[in-house]
Amino acid sequence: MLHGCPEIAAGLPRHSSSAREELIHLLTQYRDVIGTPITVFFDGAGAPPGTMKTPSAPEMEILFSKAGQTADDMIERAAYRFKPYGEVLAVTDDHAERETVLSLGGLATSCGNFLREIESALEDLAGDVLHHNRRELSRFRGTGA
Repeated sequence: MLHGCPEIAAGLPRHSSSAREELIHLLTQYRDVIGTPITVFFDGAGAPPGTMKTPSAPEMEILFSKAGQTADDMIERAAYRFKPYGEVLAVTDDHAERETVLSLGGLATSCGNFLREIESALEDLAGDVLHHNRRELSRFRGTGA
């Protein structure tokens, strides 16, 4: 997604830890809205030595590939292995990778489509929070809801 959506972490080098952290922050917000665990794969073999790796949690798993392995390799393996546990969605602009994931029984979408999905979900949440806050303020002031 960092390469397919330059608006994420705009102005930061695509391979920087700052860009990765920006993406993880955005995906964490999205995960909080949808309640579905997310696994993020980064090509790690090319990361500079000493690059901090964001700790994983059950809700947001952050994985880096090892030398001789790509993030795409890991995505394909996950699509195959996670299928019995529910839908697997791969987000990539690589058409061949999307086709591979689809052939393994997963779902796939482009980075742009997924970013629009994230933005929509976050806008819906913001509207829900605004509505809730207005209702609570009204209730607090004693004017009813």
